Amino acid sequence: MVLEKSVRFLDTTLRDGEQTPGVSLTSDEKVMIAKKLDAIGVDIIEAGSAITSEGERDAIRAVVGEDLSAEICSYCRIRKEDIDAAISCDVDSIHLVAPLSDLHIEKKLKKDREWVRETSVECIQYALDHGLIVEYSAEDGSRADVDYVESMFRDALDAGAQRVCLCDTVGILVPEKTRELFSRLSGVGPVSVHCHDDYGLGTSNTVAAVLGGASEVHVTVNGIGERAGNTPLEEVALVLSNLYGYDIGLKTSELYSLSRLVARLTGVPVAPNKAVVGGNAFTHEAGIHVHGLLADTSTYEPIRPETVGRKRRIVLGKHAGRASVLLALKELGLNVNDEQLNEIMGRIKEIGDRGKKVTDADFQAIAESVLNLTSKAWVKLEELTVVSGTVMPTASIRLKVDGEEKLAAGTGTGPVDAAINALRNALSGLSDVQLDEYHVDAISGGTDALVDVWVKMSKDKHVMTARGAHSDIIMASVEAVLQAINRLKERDAKEGQ
Repeated sequence: MVLEKSVRFLDTTLRDGEQTPGVSLTSDEKVMIAKKLDAIGVDIIEAGSAITSEGERDAIRAVVGEDLSAEICSYCRIRKEDIDAAISCDVDSIHLVAPLSDLHIEKKLKKDREWVRETSVECIQYALDHGLIVEYSAEDGSRADVDYVESMFRDALDAGAQRVCLCDTVGILVPEKTRELFSRLSGVGPVSVHCHDDYGLGTSNTVAAVLGGASEVHVTVNGIGERAGNTPLEEVALVLSNLYGYDIGLKTSELYSLSRLVARLTGVPVAPNKAVVGGNAFTHEAGIHVHGLLADTSTYEPIRPETVGRKRRIVLGKHAGRASVLLALKELGLNVNDEQLNEIMGRIKEIGDRGKKVTDADFQAIAESVLNLTSKAWVKLEELTVVSGTVMPTASIRLKVDGEEKLAAGTGTGPVDAAINALRNALSGLSDVQLDEYHVDAISGGTDALVDVWVKMSKDKHVMTARGAHSDIIMASVEAVLQAINRLKERDAKEGQ
């Protein structure tokens, strides 16, 4: 079988991805994500399910109103009212989903196979009569009778549907079976694959489907979605392009910024060890690895960080070697002798041996201490007041910014959020500083426990980690953020910004 070495991407972050428990996107947020998806070259954007609510229809219309290059799609059941709702949003296409497993037909619909067949064909023709492109999907297709699925796909295409899709709705396919299944179904017509990640096989099964002849993949950014999520866009993109040589038509250098945007707007964090877009994907600590990287980056990096819009990071801890420390010192513009290097390494390993992360701010403080340097604090906290309880959490803050006093207030979802927002409001030009990660650990027990707050912040190309320790979690959080801001400001000053 000769395979076409190209594949189309349907992104369903705004529909299936939004079904992640606890996620609800506003119209503006959907537009922001849709514009970014369009900019990287996604072929089809499933903007939502128009029948859901008037608010959902407004959001879909807002996406349509951006006049994007991508085809804009609405999810529909095999019901004319769903199609009417999609028509009212002026979408380009519908993702018409029909349950095809006997389990779903009998238990959920309480109908039979022929009812599904007749209703599907009727709905396809109705949508086509109203100028819509139709992608007809077999819900729970991985547990359906294959002969029935194939016959339904033939009827759908004969009725005028432009493409068909098999959904592994509960993620029970395995790669070998998937490739075999799609080798058969791709003979019927243009077939897509929609996988879920319940067994962690979403990417493997999606790739296997493409190798079997699927011409389109359904994905979500960061793999978000209900239960264990959907197939991650970034993983499939890199596997198909880098390992199988497919033309994916995507601007992969924007994948990381897309991932961060979706994580921020949905509130669903990306695991540090997540492939491609996780915080640790291009981060190295072990001395032997860093030594190899300095000789040739391909020794321990199968993907070039720049490919997905990332930068290589060297972090320091008890596994750090001389090469790691020297490289980090070089980035700070510091030169050391052997005695000073050994002292710095000893202090780093001491922190690591206590089970603590060595933050960037820790490293700079250690280096400056050993080299007998002093660092000027650009921002100093003078006073912080936070009111919380039955009222909306509110904070007021007084800072000294480069010697000048600044006063500001802020509100938030909690006292820490309010304090950080007040800090942001007090600092002009802070809008381009992003708080990427925030972690809290109790160092000691009891209600007066000492709290350790660890943050990762970024500005332009620089990333800074810092910590604050205090019995008050709000003060620990503000200390950590201020420490990171001061260090980022220092780097800007050294580069003449």
